[in-house]
Amino acid sequence: MRYHRKFDILKMKPNLHSICVLFLIFSLNKSAIAQALVDIETGSVMTGYNNIRIPGDLGTLFSLKDDLKSKTKIFYRLRASYTLQSRHMISLLYAPLEIKSAGRAPYKISFNGVFFDADTDLNSIYKFNSYRLTYRYHLISQTKIILGLGFTAKIRDANIRLYSTKQTTERTSIGFVPIINFNFKWNINEAWGLLLNGDALVAPQGRAEDIQLAITYQCADPINIRVGYRILEGGTDSNSGYGFVLFHYASVGFSYTFKKRGTKKRLMINK
Repeated sequence: MRYHRKFDILKMKPNLHSICVLFLIFSLNKSAIAQALVDIETGSVMTGYNNIRIPGDLGTLFSLKDDLKSKTKIFYRLRASYTLQSRHMISLLYAPLEIKSAGRAPYKISFNGVFFDADTDLNSIYKFNSYRLTYRYHLISQTKIILGLGFTAKIRDANIRLYSTKQTTERTSIGFVPIINFNFKWNINEAWGLLLNGDALVAPQGRAEDIQLAITYQCADPINIRVGYRILEGGTDSNSGYGFVLFHYASVGFSYTFKKRGTKKRLMINK
């Protein structure tokens, strides 16, 4: 079996461990913290489209959803956040994603410099792991309405592997992506709310959107539940590679709020 591997990595690879350590050190400064929150989100994710061509100027454009068939997958996300003085929010997010596809393309595929014959049994593994550090400032922080805008520093760890019984090849890309973050929360009453938040940016190099719409329910003082829909979409088009994807998420989330001693009122910011 021949094995081909090619990397497309930025010259400066961010140190995730350093970011996490600094965040934890900062979080221990209790005099500055008003509220701490941990959140887990899970559910099912399915592919809307996943079109790739590598390299972007010489490879074959094909679909990991239509030419090969992808299955619905269970996903999870983990987030830790801190809100300071009711308006400043800092969070860390870990959002892994892996989608497997299989099938036969009716035409010859050139991917990453390797040729796969038509009607060959093919398998693919598409990975898109995301690590994000976000700062958000709440422009409006009221009992009924929460509105915030901020900045997300995103590290994407992407890998596409295509293989048959005779050969395999994969393309890895690790990079830094700056994104605009936003959050809107309408507290209908003390229990129910409507949440719209996400990260999004459009630039000449490509675009990225990760947006959630959910109904929230405060079932107990420290516990909040939400049910909703999330869309993950984006891609880039360059000589080194072309790729645009769309994923649909049916999600449920659980968050737990740690209140600081002496805090009389729980903030209803949620995330």
